[in-house]
Amino acid sequence: MTALPFQKEICNCFAEEVLKKIFEELGDDVFSILIDKSRDISEKEQVAVVLRYVDKLGFVKERFIGLVEVMETSALSLEYAIDELFACHNLSFGRVRGQVYGRASSMFDEFNDLKALILKEHSSAYYVRCFAHQLQLVVVALATKHHEIYKFFKEVSDLVNVVGASCQQIDSIIECQRERLGLNPQLEVETESETNQKLSLARAGYTQSSHEKTILRLLALYPTVIDVLEYIETSREISADKSQAIGLHIYMKTFSFVFYLHLMKHILCVTSALCEALQRKDQDIMNAIELVKSTKEDLKSYRLEGFDLLLKDVTSFCDKYDIEVVDMKAEYVDPMCRRRKTGITNRDHYVVNNFNTVLDMQIKELENRFNEVTTNLLTYMSSLSPSCSFSAFNKLNLLKLAEMYPYDFNFDEIDKLMYELGHYITDLKEDERFANLNGVTDLAKMMVETRKHIDYPLVYRLIKLSLVLPVATSSVERCFSSMNDVKADLCNYRTSDGYKNDSCICYIERELFQQVSVEDAMQRFQMMESSREQL
Repeated sequence: MTALPFQKEICNCFAEEVLKKIFEELGDDVFSILIDKSRDISEKEQVAVVLRYVDKLGFVKERFIGLVEVMETSALSLEYAIDELFACHNLSFGRVRGQVYGRASSMFDEFNDLKALILKEHSSAYYVRCFAHQLQLVVVALATKHHEIYKFFKEVSDLVNVVGASCQQIDSIIECQRERLGLNPQLEVETESETNQKLSLARAGYTQSSHEKTILRLLALYPTVIDVLEYIETSREISADKSQAIGLHIYMKTFSFVFYLHLMKHILCVTSALCEALQRKDQDIMNAIELVKSTKEDLKSYRLEGFDLLLKDVTSFCDKYDIEVVDMKAEYVDPMCRRRKTGITNRDHYVVNNFNTVLDMQIKELENRFNEVTTNLLTYMSSLSPSCSFSAFNKLNLLKLAEMYPYDFNFDEIDKLMYELGHYITDLKEDERFANLNGVTDLAKMMVETRKHIDYPLVYRLIKLSLVLPVATSSVERCFSSMNDVKADLCNYRTSDGYKNDSCICYIERELFQQVSVEDAMQRFQMMESSREQL
């Protein structure tokens, strides 16, 4: 039983039992698909497929059902590969009510074509752009469109390269930080966010979280980084790093650098809460839209009232580290043309040209990237929201929503829904148990808990249709991270696709895997043709 073929078959038995539990949860209900593409360690193109659905208790679930290897990435071949996976599990594209894809640049056009191909054949499989990816694009767009912010991140990137150019310099950062915190050399650096971790500068990449991590690390390590730059400057060896360190040291001791450092910290921290919320598996799309709205309102409020608070933080930081503070009432001097009169004060420059402009760009990008709120589908769905005692309830909008799903509501059911909605809203408004619900996710759970989903089956069907619409592809991205854990560099590159797929299912869906009884797996194994002995 320890031979590799038998081990693979045992793994397959457990994977099949996990999938059985998933499809028991799903039943004959509708679902959405979340799809993304990546390469594994052996450079094979892999497409991960995740299903989003509402289980019998009203909980939103996102479950991984398998990896599909694709030889080419055309829309037709992708659809064929997914259709083949569906056929193996008795699933049908006719039950798909939503689709969302990862925004990998190499697959952008192919996923767009696949989306259109599925919509052409199944009109109710509505497409929603990944909210988490849209938020990342907002931050990256700001970091590339505003000259001063672009320069700021460029200098920070150079700083990471210079300070982290050698192991000796990285160790210098760690040791300097230990000395400043008064720590024993045997202990690790401890911070509020990272316990028992060695701190070093993080590089800003193409994600919101990487930019935020860079800013927070730089604020925490500012005096240490200055010490390391001074150490590089005083070293005997003449190098490009030494010349670059001098320029970075000068820039980091300027008021402008500190101003942009604190401004970007606030913007990234405001959007960070949204980023984390969007990646929750049970996040419903209407609540996600409300979170986007509240984030925009926070930024607008900060634009109107936040400059003086920001200036106070910047001034305090400058005083602490002996940085010259700019006189806000003095005339602004353009560093590119110092002799030319600008006719504006330093306050005008920092408020109008930088603070207001940067926040306006951020707010505008949020509005442009998250324009789904204007679509009829989401406008109608917003009428399901239980917030503020169902204040958004609109019977006509919900009837129009039902008409957008012709495969789920026939003519007679739409007519019946009109009367059911009247009883539904009267009943739930009077029921105290539905008084303080935060979103449609909570509404679905409470309806099942109170068994009102039986009294109002058509309304509950509408609620489920709104919940299956996916918000983000974070679940698929977690699958790819897990896939790299399963098939690491030390594993055999020629691990069979079936064995890898089974291992990924067991590893990713660990919660269900732990519920599989050994007896069920043994019984399935016993039914295999290769089995020779009775267990």
